[in-house]
Amino acid sequence: MALNLLASLPICNFPRAALPSRGPIHLKSLVTSRSDIVPGPIQCKASSKISSSTDIVRRSANYQPPIWDYEYIQSLRSEYLGEEYTGQVNKLKEHVRMMFHKVVGPLEQLELIDTLQRLGLSYHFESEMKTILEGLYNNDHCGDTWKEENLYAIALKFRLLRQHGYKVSEEVFNSFMEGGSFKRYLCDDTKGMLSLYEASFLSIEGENSLDEAREFSKKHLQEFGNHNNDQYISTMVSHALELPLHLRILRVEARWFIDVYRSKEDMNPILLELAKLDFNMVQATHQEDLKQVSRWWRSIGLGEKLSFVRNRLTENFFWTVGCTFHPRFGYSRRISTKANLIITVIDDVYDVYGTLDELELFTDAVESWHINAMDGLPDYMKMCFLALQNLVNEMAFDTLKEQGFHIIQYFKKSWANLCRAYLLEAKWYYNGLPLAFKNTLIMHGYQYQCQLYY
Repeated sequence: MALNLLASLPICNFPRAALPSRGPIHLKSLVTSRSDIVPGPIQCKASSKISSSTDIVRRSANYQPPIWDYEYIQSLRSEYLGEEYTGQVNKLKEHVRMMFHKVVGPLEQLELIDTLQRLGLSYHFESEMKTILEGLYNNDHCGDTWKEENLYAIALKFRLLRQHGYKVSEEVFNSFMEGGSFKRYLCDDTKGMLSLYEASFLSIEGENSLDEAREFSKKHLQEFGNHNNDQYISTMVSHALELPLHLRILRVEARWFIDVYRSKEDMNPILLELAKLDFNMVQATHQEDLKQVSRWWRSIGLGEKLSFVRNRLTENFFWTVGCTFHPRFGYSRRISTKANLIITVIDDVYDVYGTLDELELFTDAVESWHINAMDGLPDYMKMCFLALQNLVNEMAFDTLKEQGFHIIQYFKKSWANLCRAYLLEAKWYYNGLPLAFKNTLIMHGYQYQCQLYY
């Protein structure tokens, strides 16, 4: 049940004159699987008393130390936190808002929204985008058959409306189908094929037309990629076939698309300049969040004191950036990173280091949530238990102070459920329970992890 985390996203400020050339950003798993754990003989006695630590041969997953040390993280600096850049961004944002008024054609409006989203700028213009999308959606329900012969426009409109929560029927593609299949002449429309392919990933269960659209467009896009000289279109097609837009991490996608957008023939220099400044400023905010969490992580000492755990501060932080990159969600990133770190430590306690006797006592301590429950725990578990209690109390206090809700009882229940699921999985590992039972435990473990956030 270990978390799969995003790999490192390098610090990459954009120079003002031109963008640097760079390779693709790769994602990798930084979590060691259970198969990598070297099992050793473990003495598990059916008693409530913990054996002496000298009587227990501990396992080790041989986790490597972090590649980002504390001093390096604290040394991060960025010039883009200054007021000078804030003023430049505000001026550029006003120019973009004027674009919304100047662009009156429905297709041009949709393309502007799509470009803003890909550049990572859409969070600045949520109200303007909502006004446009609501207008297009309401026109559909008034009998407007706008651009029904244009596959590219229809697919783009379908994708953006569904992405923003509007109910759009797959029947909008019926005019492009014949006998349950898409018409062959559409293969010559590469932009339409690409737009249809991206739209197909916003399907819901039972939408056969969109399933057909995905297979149809994918096949012809693969053929197009082998016989095309248009560099921009080729790049977009290969990128989509590697992983569709709907499944990508927004901030990583924005960094990639900024480079690609510069080479587009009808590139808008205002949008490009705003995207570069915004990316650098948001990255500077993320760096400050990371530095703050780094100081907290060092202060509690779990990464240094517990040598058997994954010391993965930066990887956990990138996971939160993938979920909430917006500058205004700094608290969410910091507190989620802390929760991820504690989950990772507790996961290693159950998966790697603890004996069944110790794990049962730790689970009981979390379920009781009483400070005296830690008295019978070994020292390493006492540290985990106190760190967990302090984090939960911090989150509960902040919620009570800011929102007026007392939620500690819900946190206690979620953590207790998670530890209980971990314990059952550990018993499966030692006692060899059926595989189907193991899969059920893993599913519940992920469910309880999600409850800690939502």
